[in-house]
Amino acid sequence: MRHREFEDPRLVQVYDAECTWGPDDDFFLAAVGETPGARVLDLGCGTGRLTVALAAAGHRVTGVDPAHASLAAARRKPGADRVTWVEGTSATLPTGTYDVAVMTSHVAQFFATRAQWAATLGDLRRALVPGGRLLFDSRDPADRRWERWNPVDSRRRVTLPDGREVRAWTEVTAISEGTVGIVHHYVLPGREELSSTATLRFRSERELRDSLLTAGFSVEHVFGGWRREPVGAGDGELVVVARASGSATPL
Repeated sequence: MRHREFEDPRLVQVYDAECTWGPDDDFFLAAVGETPGARVLDLGCGTGRLTVALAAAGHRVTGVDPAHASLAAARRKPGADRVTWVEGTSATLPTGTYDVAVMTSHVAQFFATRAQWAATLGDLRRALVPGGRLLFDSRDPADRRWERWNPVDSRRRVTLPDGREVRAWTEVTAISEGTVGIVHHYVLPGREELSSTATLRFRSERELRDSLLTAGFSVEHVFGGWRREPVGAGDGELVVVARASGSATPL
């Protein structure tokens, strides 16, 4: 099943247990904080780890995600009542509403085709006020992260809140023209086996810059890691800070 870790409540619990607060969250929380009391959009908010923290920091936050099970988990988190949760996609965003938009945890890579990515950036440009900021991360293809996604190197054990363990690993199934197909495998307590598939787009820094310019953004920074290192000298990331043009519609 495609993207099952976001749609199946059993795997949403695994995802939440495995994906805890990290340096990426520290970066985004601090970067959004450069606009105090901002109206913030978290697109692809998932189970709301960062979304809730942004609200606790005093921002007015809207979390948008198409996955019902992930949003259900987000709504159960302490402090979730401070967030406006929307089950949907970027196409449903209101116009000229947000000061800052974020896409974290490599959400940008799930928009695998050029058309999907262009439409998403267009929606985000429309949803931001002129001069509003867009912050997101995407894995640097030069780091070749997919070479470490194999049944040996990616094998791990995830401990659930009740102490039970889930065995998990990832494998690559296809590599073609900038996209990588993967399968996440899970063995749940009781030995039930589940899997989740995805296709991820690895865009170069130049591709990201060009697509943002076309959508009506100016790129302020592209970092290579969560401590704002240069590209190629950090965590194998492309961490982007862009600003919406001053015009009311994309260029």
